[in-house]
Amino acid sequence: MKVPQFSPWLTEEEYTEIHSCFERNWITEGPKSDEFAAELLQLTGAKFGVFAPNGTLGLYLALRALGIGAGDEVIVPDFTFVGSATAIQMTGATPVFVDVNRDNFQIDVSVCELKVTTHTKAIMPVHIYGTCANMDDVITFSKKHRLSVIEDAAQAIGVCFNKKHAGTIGDVGVFSFFADKTITTGEGGFIVTNNEKIHTKLCLLRNQGRINRGTFIHEEIGYNFRITDIQAAVGLVQLRKLKQITEKKLKVAKQYAERLHDIPEITFFKPEKQANWIPFRVGILHPGAHALMDYMAVKEIQSRTFFYPLHRQPCFIYLKQTNQLSDTFFQNAIYGYDHGVCLPSFPTISDEQIDYICNVIKEFFAYE
Repeated sequence: MKVPQFSPWLTEEEYTEIHSCFERNWITEGPKSDEFAAELLQLTGAKFGVFAPNGTLGLYLALRALGIGAGDEVIVPDFTFVGSATAIQMTGATPVFVDVNRDNFQIDVSVCELKVTTHTKAIMPVHIYGTCANMDDVITFSKKHRLSVIEDAAQAIGVCFNKKHAGTIGDVGVFSFFADKTITTGEGGFIVTNNEKIHTKLCLLRNQGRINRGTFIHEEIGYNFRITDIQAAVGLVQLRKLKQITEKKLKVAKQYAERLHDIPEITFFKPEKQANWIPFRVGILHPGAHALMDYMAVKEIQSRTFFYPLHRQPCFIYLKQTNQLSDTFFQNAIYGYDHGVCLPSFPTISDEQIDYICNVIKEFFAYE
């Protein structure tokens, strides 16, 4: 049985919604995008929001809107997708890596003090695998050092910390709608803030230095960071499925936990206590993780490693002169990569596929 790592849940509803864009003869960013933005703001409770072509460029816009640039430093967890750090690098600033905790691999604020310098201007918590970082700790730390807070909420649509939606607790938050995210538009991102000045700056940056289209007077330097109504049409249908998607993903996580609970060598990713969980990934940890993934691959099951630590990434070799990049400082990020396995967990995965995956994992431990 072939089991992919992920498969988007797209149906006739998305196709019909896209077709309405052609009937209206409006395919650039327009009425569908306005409707999608309004529903996202209603969900998150944020006052303002703008779209971006993807999550990474959304982070770039957020950083730029906060005035982050050359000579600045931004604290970012070592355990995250590379886009969190490359967005910082795009502004001319320097990403400064810090370790994460070992329960759910969210940023460990207790080690951030060691990385603060006179150049530190912001901190970027990343809400990993469908739960939240401890934002109480982040906000306390940011206030102490007068830092801006950019929440990388790419994997956290629908997720709340102490009843506040992820992305709305700091100065600005960014969501992603890539194909494997909880809801998808194929590519796309959304930036939220409760600060009107930041919102105005975001509008100028993403729309060629002007607030409205149709004018050729450009107040500032800006760029084209818009999306299309075709993407927004897909997003509208996906957003209306969010409750079903959440229920399906939680059911999948529960099925894995029930079927694999009798394997003592396995531990499960634990969501943050003060947050809910929409399992972006169902993560398990085992010392022989990479051997397990090799065995699953032979059985035609696609799994994924946990994130490769950023401080080890070849693309950041230039930071060795400016950062403390010894493995000593990143033991939990390394542990996650060495021990972590992401199991297939998409909304349309069948009971038969889950049974097959669990049986293959049990086979592995029987032979190990």
